[in-house]
Amino acid sequence: MFATILNDETIEAHTRAGYWVNRIITDYLDDAAAATPDKTAFVDSRRSVTFGQLKREVDRCALGLLELGVRPGDVVSFQLPNRIEWIVVHYAASRIGAVSNPLIPIYRDREVGFMVALAKSKVLVVPREFRGFDYPAMAERLRPRWPELEHVLVVGSSWDEFAATPWEERRELPSWRPDPNDVTLLIFTSGTTGEPKGVMHTHNTAVAANNPLPDRLGITSDSVLHMASTLAHLTGFLYGARLGVQNGATCVLQDVWDAARFVELVAEHGITYTSAATPFLHDLLSAPNLADHDLSSLQRFCCMGAPIPRALVRQARRKLPGLVVLGGWGQSEDALVTLGIPGDPDDKLIDTDGYPWPGMRIRTVDADGTELPPGAEGRLQVAGPFLFAGYAERLELARESFTGDWFDTGDLATIDADGYLRIAGRTKDVIIRGGENIPVAYVENVLYEHPDVEAVAVVAVPDPRLQERACACLVLNPGAHLDLEKLRGFLAEKGVAKQYWPERVELFPELPRTASGKIQKFQLRTLVDKESGTGPRPVQ
Repeated sequence: MFATILNDETIEAHTRAGYWVNRIITDYLDDAAAATPDKTAFVDSRRSVTFGQLKREVDRCALGLLELGVRPGDVVSFQLPNRIEWIVVHYAASRIGAVSNPLIPIYRDREVGFMVALAKSKVLVVPREFRGFDYPAMAERLRPRWPELEHVLVVGSSWDEFAATPWEERRELPSWRPDPNDVTLLIFTSGTTGEPKGVMHTHNTAVAANNPLPDRLGITSDSVLHMASTLAHLTGFLYGARLGVQNGATCVLQDVWDAARFVELVAEHGITYTSAATPFLHDLLSAPNLADHDLSSLQRFCCMGAPIPRALVRQARRKLPGLVVLGGWGQSEDALVTLGIPGDPDDKLIDTDGYPWPGMRIRTVDADGTELPPGAEGRLQVAGPFLFAGYAERLELARESFTGDWFDTGDLATIDADGYLRIAGRTKDVIIRGGENIPVAYVENVLYEHPDVEAVAVVAVPDPRLQERACACLVLNPGAHLDLEKLRGFLAEKGVAKQYWPERVELFPELPRTASGKIQKFQLRTLVDKESGTGPRPVQ
């Protein structure tokens, strides 16, 4: 059982205010299964399930996990694509008070090895293969580093037998239910400041983060939601794996993003809402079959992870006049804190990162922690019922990020006189590639292990579609030769996720530094931009 930074005062305040409703996600599943058992709950690339079928699969899986020795507070890790098995494992773990630890499918040995070890996972569920990668082989390689891990279930092999076993004939589900203030989710940051942090959310914080969405976005039980971002991101977790069930609505899952396929799914299922990184909208508007299908059902596209270019919004209005594009801001620690409001004027809808949800508060402070007036740029702090319950095994680090109720996000921002947020920059060293954070310090630390590298700095270079790509600026040892292909091969050997690999290499005799020796990355970005003739080479 994980310790948290929650205290009685916080619990009482959010409960009294009505933000924490003391329900867990399987309460909503039970409600939907009772009210509309034959209604489709989820659709993936292989099959669909009704709410009644989903409840039966979840309950059976929960009993199976108990049979495997999983108890309240134990961690169940799963590295699965956006498929119904992901949903079943998470809901089953929640049912019995276990902690869900979803892992992004692109993670490899280095990330998965660290995360499962820190989580002390008892069970790991992986696919037999996804996008050409052998997940069971990776689990086998890493098994010696995970003394607490007792079971590896492979979808397409041992999981299938596990899921088909009638565990209900051997035992019954316990009558007790988890405490809503217990941890239900352990989700790792991308390690933007070095080592990834295990962010803990409780049943109450996770439920609270979804409760305001229907009013602002018009989501009802008749809505059809869609999610192509990985369910192992907080965006996918909240708005793909859980939002539909909390509202008795259908959710369509995409395990591999393909804009043309999304167009077909909208036409086929009448999708009304999706949430994704900004490049997904770019891809949708460029889809070759966009004009061949009726997309009139699609009402809301919530863009996360990167600013929305004005030109992209204008293009969306021209090609899909019934679609409202909304920008928002959030983090793993605090979910989606702000989002645009449909009907707002363009200066709010396009040029800001939205307005806070009910219960969530935002402010900016200076270096001394003094609150700043509207329009003044400072460090962004947030407070409210969506905030996380601490970092696993690093509670002191979490406490250091708070000033009273206020969590320091590490981002720079302004807040206008009407309360709308504008993210101005990042105090953390991170590159956002298509909404996916690239942990710069982590990548640099791995590159420093290369015997030919004397100095390294990874910087962002602009990209018209993805906003940013990573460029490795290197100083090599005398006589050494290192190109992009060799650098990527080295990162692959080190088990670094492919999406973290630099897409460009620039060699320097020395890196620009301050008088104290700190690398001046702003100068490197300028130098790299000047050297750019054809732009960065994309990941193959």
